[in-house]
Amino acid sequence: MSDFATVLAAYETRAADDLQRMRQVPFEQMLSFREEMLLPVGPEAGAFLDHLARGLKAKRILELGTSYGYSTLWLANAAAAIGAKVFTVDIAKHKQDYARSQLEQAGLAKSVEFVCGDALAMIDEIDGPFDLVLLDLWKEAYVPALEKLAPKLAPGGTIVADNILFPEEVRDVAALYRKRVREMPEMSTVLLPIGQGLEVSRWRA
Repeated sequence: MSDFATVLAAYETRAADDLQRMRQVPFEQMLSFREEMLLPVGPEAGAFLDHLARGLKAKRILELGTSYGYSTLWLANAAAAIGAKVFTVDIAKHKQDYARSQLEQAGLAKSVEFVCGDALAMIDEIDGPFDLVLLDLWKEAYVPALEKLAPKLAPGGTIVADNILFPEEVRDVAALYRKRVREMPEMSTVLLPIGQGLEVSRWRA
């Protein structure tokens, strides 16, 4: 088993354990427990991101929302294969520390630059152009992130927004993002029923 596969298997085990624990946590404790959960994009969405990065021959990949590094692992796996760089942003240092340790174990840390800070502010700090962007942060930040990202996309640059269909409680906010991206004449976009629902939008400028 490769180092990537070993780390991925450990992530999947943690995700299953988190789900089991969540079912045992009283409702009033649910919100605080969610911060401890992996909440991964899942293997289908992860594999899609890997294939997409390779197909785009991406050089600069931006991830907004490192969390504990599950999707970062998939993006880094592609980046290492095609000579790309992943810039991953999260405001929670302890989550990035965990993600970094997993990437090091997988032998992929050299393909990733960890940026700790507010995601919307950090968009201005990281040089573009970006060939691929993953949005996986608080859904209320999706539209303002899109506005900031659009001018920094490479021609053909693609934004993938996660959690468009699930969980159901974020659908209304996700719908605002879908509406806004469809209003932009420079973007072509499609909703894919992969994982929790991925809105995949390509910059045509």
